[in-house]
Amino acid sequence: MRKVSIVGATGYVGIELMRLLHEHPEVEIKDLVSKSSAGQRLVDLYPQFRASSLNDYQLIAMEDFEPEASDLIFTALPHGVSQNIVGELYGKGTKIIDLSGDFRYHNVEVYQEWYGVEHQHPELAKKAVYGLVELNREKIEKADLVANPGCYVTASLLGILPLLQFSKADLSSIIIDAKSGVSGAGRSLKQNLLFTETHNTIKAYSPGVHRHSSEIEYISNQFLAGEYELEPGKVDSDKSAAKKRASVLFTPHLVPIKRGILATIYLNLKEKSSEAEILELYQQAYNQEGFVEVLVDQLPEIKNVAGSNFAQIGFKYDQRTDRIIIVSAIDNMLKGAAGQAVQNMNLIFGFPENTGLKATALFP
Repeated sequence: MRKVSIVGATGYVGIELMRLLHEHPEVEIKDLVSKSSAGQRLVDLYPQFRASSLNDYQLIAMEDFEPEASDLIFTALPHGVSQNIVGELYGKGTKIIDLSGDFRYHNVEVYQEWYGVEHQHPELAKKAVYGLVELNREKIEKADLVANPGCYVTASLLGILPLLQFSKADLSSIIIDAKSGVSGAGRSLKQNLLFTETHNTIKAYSPGVHRHSSEIEYISNQFLAGEYELEPGKVDSDKSAAKKRASVLFTPHLVPIKRGILATIYLNLKEKSSEAEILELYQQAYNQEGFVEVLVDQLPEIKNVAGSNFAQIGFKYDQRTDRIIIVSAIDNMLKGAAGQAVQNMNLIFGFPENTGLKATALFP
């Protein structure tokens, strides 16, 4: 059994991690670290764990945490905070999977521009391995520090990467319209997230300037430059795309549901195509992937993935305009956060990738 710990255990992502890891047959939760709730019993905060083996767990402070006793640590902390904690933990003989945005960019200047925070550990940012499994499997297996992708980013990249891989997309035309459940904003108390503020309405926020815009664009351009490759496909022989850069216009929306992301992606194709040809590209990219389902003649819905680590992708090709509409759906708390982190952990430890992650969607 591998011993794992969670730093930032009482947020939404921390609790999802705890739920998944508690049911995982190959790991044991060692420590739960929380700044705000140190000294309290877990079940007093989250009674749903009362009937489980986590009943006696007490949350501890960071100063009482002994990281060397864990084989792997999940850091589920806000950006800016996480980088300093990871800086303390790195190099102490334990693997780290970070769920903040602090280590997703090898170029910390991009991070600093979009997050407005000075990066204190640029040397670790360069060492961190980007944790989108379908894109970076081999490097994740050997990583000491994995940067879990953003939730919007996961849905968006899974939707567009096959077209980038086979040089089919007009790189200047990518528009992403994404909707997320309220849990994506975290557990902290904010007036705009109160029930009466979010119920029975839908609203756009941070159009064009949301931080995940930069991550989608940054990883897409690293991909075009040859740093990553989808499996088991091969990069198209036309290398001209590598000399160009993708630009992404991204607008997120808040919808009155608890969990889930639906990303609708619009882009122009460089040349005439067909539904059959595009379907073949997506199937070549994802048919060997256990957590990505390419739908045929139907489009994804959040209710069909919520509560699971699965992503569903569908598309519609408009021959009249040579545009494609791609729809990608995930659970923001699972494939977009905790589930993907466990998937990364499975790779690192050499477990089957779906261990502890076989649950289907919670429908209805």
